[in-house]
Amino acid sequence: MNRQNFSIEFFPPKTPEGVEKLHIARAQLAALQPKYFSVTFGAGGSTQKGTLDTVLDIRREGHDAAPHLSCMGSSRDSLRAILAEYKSHGIRRLVALRGDMPSGYGASGFSSDEFRYANELIEFIRAETGDWFHVEVAAYPEVHPQAKSPQDDMKNFVRKVQAGADAAITQYFYNADAYFRFVDDAHQAGADVPIVAGIMPITNYMQLMRFSDMCGAEIPRWIRTRLAGYGDDTAAIRAFGLDVVTGLCERLLAGGAPGLHFYSLNQATATLEICRRLARPSI
Repeated sequence: MNRQNFSIEFFPPKTPEGVEKLHIARAQLAALQPKYFSVTFGAGGSTQKGTLDTVLDIRREGHDAAPHLSCMGSSRDSLRAILAEYKSHGIRRLVALRGDMPSGYGASGFSSDEFRYANELIEFIRAETGDWFHVEVAAYPEVHPQAKSPQDDMKNFVRKVQAGADAAITQYFYNADAYFRFVDDAHQAGADVPIVAGIMPITNYMQLMRFSDMCGAEIPRWIRTRLAGYGDDTAAIRAFGLDVVTGLCERLLAGGAPGLHFYSLNQATATLEICRRLARPSI
């Protein structure tokens, strides 16, 4: 595995202390020479400034950075301004997402100037900026939690690719078979783009449970039971998590996954150790 095969995700810190902690973590992770760092973006632009500030910090440090762009609750004019600003800074990569619906939004809450789906955002990006941006989109090997069916979910993914997506990053998962089946189904459906596997290191049992409940990622029963059995033994949880996630990464890469995208949660230790175990030649 080399630097062309993996990326690392951050969220914009909200406090000066968070900015400093992320700077330290980023410096440690930069030693891995990832292809790029990505930075998340809140619904309706709630973290737009934080996203841009973090992306520009990363670029000043000499690394490629990809801001996430969420269309939910954003108007065409506001998104056009964001795209123009990113382009003015020389940013060439985006992660384009529908995003979470802002609080209080219902089906009748959309205006004619807003987008409902990620494929509409991607079409808009292409219409406004042509091929300037390399556009990554989301994929859900275990099916999007709001999808009516796996078939509908795949149709939604294909629409994003047909709209102009260059590649995809999956939601995190711990079942490699779900990933490989999704990739096979996507390619058979004509969505023949690289589908990078999203990786969530396991360091905190309750936090993982909370995240997984929110995003619909399944924790296999054997993993859930083992983690619960460790109770408050954080060292045991982290050791077990490193073994599980490293093994998952090894299987994904051996099976042909084009890359790994680490959800770092602004922490460095677990990702560093997983990459060390994967015996990357650049380290």
